[in-house]
Amino acid sequence: MGKAMIRVRMSSGDAHYGGNLVDGAKMLQLFGDVATELLIINDGDEGLFVAYDKVEFTAPVYAGDYIEAVGEITKVGNTSRKMTFEARKVIVPRPDINDSACDVLEEPIVVCRAEGTCVVPKDKIRK
Repeated sequence: MGKAMIRVRMSSGDAHYGGNLVDGAKMLQLFGDVATELLIINDGDEGLFVAYDKVEFTAPVYAGDYIEAVGEITKVGNTSRKMTFEARKVIVPRPDINDSACDVLEEPIVVCRAEGTCVVPKDKIRK
């Protein structure tokens, strides 16, 4: 079963709340992109995300943070694909030092975990 990962920097455009806090929905958007890649790898089709079974936000995300979103297919049905996801903060800005300083975290900070289900219509499965 497949695994996929993307890494992106949260921009000021992603910040939705005071203090440059990023909306948690951004993590779900990243998980959606990871799920699409997993379905393409597994089935040769983008498929459809049908449900989140569980979502847990565990730490805040701010503009300037680098987020690594990973996902894995954990169960394959006829057309359904169960998946797990985790988003981790791996780089943080350091405005206390200067405007462009950043630190790579020794230990990534888990900011969100989720489980979900995607489907690929039977007539679109190519693998």
